[in-house]
Amino acid sequence: MIELRAFATIDRLQKQFTGFIGSTALGYYPVPGQAALFMEIAPGIEINSLTDIVLKRASVWLGAMVVERTYGMLEVHADSPADIEEAGQVVLENLQLDISQRLKPKILSSVVIERTDPHMTQIVNRFRAASMILSEDTMYILEVVPAGYAGLAANEAEKAADINLVHVSVFGASGRVYLGGSISDVLAAKKAAEDILAGLSGVEH
Repeated sequence: MIELRAFATIDRLQKQFTGFIGSTALGYYPVPGQAALFMEIAPGIEINSLTDIVLKRASVWLGAMVVERTYGMLEVHADSPADIEEAGQVVLENLQLDISQRLKPKILSSVVIERTDPHMTQIVNRFRAASMILSEDTMYILEVVPAGYAGLAANEAEKAADINLVHVSVFGASGRVYLGGSISDVLAAKKAAEDILAGLSGVEH
């Protein structure tokens, strides 16, 4: 039986998050303003056949498909939110599941670090795939399960505040978001990210 771990739609991709996807994904890159669907299932190998069905039945582009040790992650995007909604329906129909059967996000860690030490910023910048965190910036780190919800949180944070998106991980055992900026902007971004996750329905993790 296939488990629907994460299922999240984004109505409008933000500029920094779109750039991050383009710098890390191996598929067709999105552009700002498009809509997107992030999903995660288990077992991971099943994401291959599910991706094939979605691409054949919905007018979407494949941004990323990841098959890792346990889970499979898929991201598709389109100019129209209606096309993303159609792709989501294709997924649910194929899995014979309802959206209420997805796992509800669970925040494992939520940390705000003020006036980040310059040595720490150097370490973070070594593994980041987006903007740099600068010395003395405030940094926000979010860890969430399932990992597929990290993309939704990052995009919502960017909508809400003038922050720098530093790194996002949307697959694996857990998802992570790193961002930086002024204390006021980081707190606004933190609230937006955590509110969007808290508002999603689903089965308790």
